[in-house]
Amino acid sequence: MRLHHVQVACPSGGEDVARRFYSDGLGLTEVEKPADLVARGGCWFRAYGDSGEVTAELHVGVEDPYAPARKAHPAFVVEDLDEVSARLEGLGFDVDHSQRDSFPGHSRFHTRDGHGNRVEVLAEC
Repeated sequence: MRLHHVQVACPSGGEDVARRFYSDGLGLTEVEKPADLVARGGCWFRAYGDSGEVTAELHVGVEDPYAPARKAHPAFVVEDLDEVSARLEGLGFDVDHSQRDSFPGHSRFHTRDGHGNRVEVLAEC
């Protein structure tokens, strides 16, 4: 078994805010949704490994009424934690380093996407 994707929600019309966080901030690549799903709104993102394989996939779906995920969250492993943190902070996103060394074998931070969904970012130590 393997995980295919994780989905988070956004309010109607929130796709550009999601793109700013997940693409510009985290560095994920936006991919086209299947034609049958485009009318639902939202957007999809992927990360790729050195060989071109998909290493992570996140779907942002429209939810009405909308409420951000305050505890549940995706966690992304990155190569350079400080680079991603600086990029997110440069875009105006708050980054919380208070639990940086609290997960054995990793350094990490927590942040929230532009709609308030919790996101964790880790790097192996």
